[in-house]
Amino acid sequence: MQLPYLTTKNINAFIKAALAEDIGDGDHSSLGSIPENAKSKAHLIIKGDGIIAGIELAEKIFNYVDKDLILDFNKQDGDPIENGEIGFSVEGSSRSILSSERLVLNCLQRMSAIATYTHHMNLLIKGSKARLLDTRKTTPLFRLAEKWAVVIGGGVNHRFGLYDMVMLKDNHIDFAGGVKNAINQTVEYLNKNNLKLNIEVEVRSLRELEEVLEVGQVHRVMLDNMLPSDIKQAIKMIGGRFETEASGGITEKTISEIAETGVDYISVGALTHSYKSLDMSLKAI
Repeated sequence: MQLPYLTTKNINAFIKAALAEDIGDGDHSSLGSIPENAKSKAHLIIKGDGIIAGIELAEKIFNYVDKDLILDFNKQDGDPIENGEIGFSVEGSSRSILSSERLVLNCLQRMSAIATYTHHMNLLIKGSKARLLDTRKTTPLFRLAEKWAVVIGGGVNHRFGLYDMVMLKDNHIDFAGGVKNAINQTVEYLNKNNLKLNIEVEVRSLRELEEVLEVGQVHRVMLDNMLPSDIKQAIKMIGGRFETEASGGITEKTISEIAETGVDYISVGALTHSYKSLDMSLKAI
């Protein structure tokens, strides 16, 4: 999957840090109870229905721990899954399997939950032009996996961090002294530092939108916590000059009506902050 943050360097840095957190100075349970040359086989048992995500990452984790582990996959990222199915089998050093187990499961369970919920929300806006976005409301140091899972589930990544896109939100606008000041000062800063970044600005009312239309120089307008009727009016006012994004408290009950307004994007923080892990286990065969 070609996503800018999914580099070998970034993925390995994540795996290294996660294993260091879990293993520390040694997996003493496995080192103490399992002979060094012992070999075993285990398979991933799926205990819920949904969309699986994290298969590719699981393979990278196993290979990082022990390149001699043998993996046989029954499922690939994005596949539908059902309770009782086997996702994959892993064979090789017993110690290596046990040292990898929890990190693999933690990633698979969380990523699959996000992919499943993203897929569900996408079905609710099917037929509209709107595309479903994630946000920066992610678990610290787990953003790579969570945003990856959104894409596997059929969603679209918003900016990855504070550095790859400018988003002028309500606090930026208030601290800067208004919409026009925030935009103009940002454009000046970007030009001065030779930065070519898209600018998105959040508006809380049609009055603030009028200010954006006066100054221009943005790529997208976020329509925050607006009623569907106001979103329609805002889109009419914008007239195709900028991309549009609806945001703020959007739920399963409201997303379809929001999508029907004709907005380009809908961002839902719940994709990555309100999921319930999909149950799985790794069991010896």
